[in-house]
Amino acid sequence: MSKKNAPAATAAQPQPVPPRGPSGPLIKALTGNEAVAYAMKQIDPDVVAAYPITPATEIVQIFSDYVNNGQVNTEMILVESEHSAMSACIGASAAGARVMTGTSACGLALMWEMLYVAASLRCPIVMCDVNRALSAPINIHCDHSDTMGARDSGWIQLYAENTQEAYDTMIQAVRIAEDPAVRLPVMVMFDGFIISHSMEGVALVPDEAVRTFVGPFKPVRWLLDTDHPYTLGALDLQDYCFEHKVTQAEALQAVPAVVEKVGAAFGQAFGRSYGLFDAYRLDDAEVALVLIGSTAGTAKDVVDELRDQGQKVGLLRIRLFRPFPATALREALRHLKGLAVLDRHESFSGTGGPLYHEIRSALYDLPSRPAIHGITYGIGGRDIRPADLRQVFADLIAAAQNGKVLPPVRYLGVRA
Repeated sequence: MSKKNAPAATAAQPQPVPPRGPSGPLIKALTGNEAVAYAMKQIDPDVVAAYPITPATEIVQIFSDYVNNGQVNTEMILVESEHSAMSACIGASAAGARVMTGTSACGLALMWEMLYVAASLRCPIVMCDVNRALSAPINIHCDHSDTMGARDSGWIQLYAENTQEAYDTMIQAVRIAEDPAVRLPVMVMFDGFIISHSMEGVALVPDEAVRTFVGPFKPVRWLLDTDHPYTLGALDLQDYCFEHKVTQAEALQAVPAVVEKVGAAFGQAFGRSYGLFDAYRLDDAEVALVLIGSTAGTAKDVVDELRDQGQKVGLLRIRLFRPFPATALREALRHLKGLAVLDRHESFSGTGGPLYHEIRSALYDLPSRPAIHGITYGIGGRDIRPADLRQVFADLIAAAQNGKVLPPVRYLGVRA
C-alpha cells in the first residue's frame, strides 16, 4: 500500500502552531500520550489498527481525530480486540504498508500469540505500549509486567524516561524497524500515568523534517506484489524451523549498532542524541543504581544530592532492553564496587526480576565484578520516593566501605 496511490486527503482543519522556544525549536506542553500521537501524525503511517485500553486510549483516540480531519493519509482500522489489532497490523505490514499501533497491559497480553507472529515474519511494525500492571487484581497504574512478559517475543524493546524521549523514540523507531539489517518490530514504552498523563514541555520537530528523517517506506517483499509472488507464514516443521529462528536471532544481533546509528543521526539532525542506555555521573562512581523508565528522573535528583555531600554515586538507565546490550553494559559497570538493580516487575522466579538477572549474567565473566543487589519496587504504581533511593544508596555505600552483606534480592516500599 503506497502513499502515492492513496486518495487525496480531505481539507485539514487548521492546527494551533506551537510557540517557538528561545533557542529555536517548537515547544509545546503535551502529555506523553499527546506527544506520541503527534509523532504518529508526523510519521503518517499507511495503516494504524488499534483497540483502546487505559492508559493508552488517548493515543489512538487523538490519532483518530487526525484521520477524521484529513491531516494524515492513514487507513485506520478499529477492531474488536487487541488480538485483532495486531493481526490486522501483520496483514497490512505483509501487504507492504508502514504500520503502527498502540496498547497497554492486558491489551498487550491479548496480543501475545500475534506478537510472536509479527516478529517471526519480520514485520517492521512500530507499537507504543504505555506500561501498566497486569491483572489480577485489576490495576490500571504503572509497572513493567506487561512488556517484561513480552520480552522474549522477538520484538525490539525501547524504554523512555520522559515525554520528550517518548516522542523522539517513536520517530527513531521507524528507522530502526525498517533498517535493512533489522526488519523487526519495535515496542516503544513509557510509564502509565506518570508519563502518559503528565504534561511536559516537548521540543517538537517540524513535520517535514520528521518525514525526511524517517524517509519513504521501502518494503523488501510484499504480498500484493503480484510480479514477485512468495509464500509467507507457511507451516514450518522440523526441516527448517530451527534455521528460520536462528536467522531471526541474527537480525537481533544487528540491533544495538542500528539503535546507536539512528540515535546519533537524530542528534545530528535535531540536537538530541540517544544510545543504548543513559549513564549519569557514572564514570567515577563507586556505587550505582541500574533501572528502567521514569524512576530515573527521581534517581538523578538523589544522585545530585549525594554528590553534593561528597558521595561517589551514579546511575545507569536502560533504554534498549531487547536485545540486551550486555557487552556495552559490562564495560560501563565493571569499575563499580556495588550496584543495585531495580525491577518494576515481579517475575515470580524466586530469584529476582528480569533486569537483575540480565545484569548479573552480563557481569558474570568479569574477573572482578561489583556486588549486585536486586530490588523489586513500584508494583501496581506504588510510588518510589527520594528517601527510598537514599536508603538504597546508603546500603550500597555501607556494603562497599564496611563489608556489609546485602541480601541478593528484596522488595522496596512494601508495608510492614
